[in-house]
Amino acid sequence: MTLRTTIAAPFRHTRKSGMKKNELVYYYALDRKWMSTDQANQLLRRAEEDGLLKQESGIFSPAFDTAAVTIPVGFKPTSAIFERNDPMQELIGRIARARKVEETEIVAEMNKVIREGFDTHLLPPAALVVLAKKYHVSCDDLRDPLRQALRKA
Repeated sequence: MTLRTTIAAPFRHTRKSGMKKNELVYYYALDRKWMSTDQANQLLRRAEEDGLLKQESGIFSPAFDTAAVTIPVGFKPTSAIFERNDPMQELIGRIARARKVEETEIVAEMNKVIREGFDTHLLPPAALVVLAKKYHVSCDDLRDPLRQALRKA
């Protein structure tokens, strides 16, 4: 995961477990020249929202084991780290690829599950998980983002 790698990089490089916001912005924008200071601030906000960074008394620390992340030599994050991936769209795509059908067919089947199987008492993210299990499509890595989508619904 590029976002996880980008967040782990300053902590691994400096061998620190916690850093101030200005240290992180400096690392991303000035030291590595990976992005602008505005983008670095946006990255930190996104990482906090996604649960990759936690902040306590003005000190940011990773919410995951940075030692488990491999940072390739010459790593430089792409602009993809600023894009939000929709976990529902990702799962629809996975199921469609596994079944070799169009995504619209999966959406139609999802709606059918909601309507006929649960009398409209099931939210779309949960219906997609039902379909993923039915077709033996892995969705374990999307579990947390799908839960967040359920909370927002």
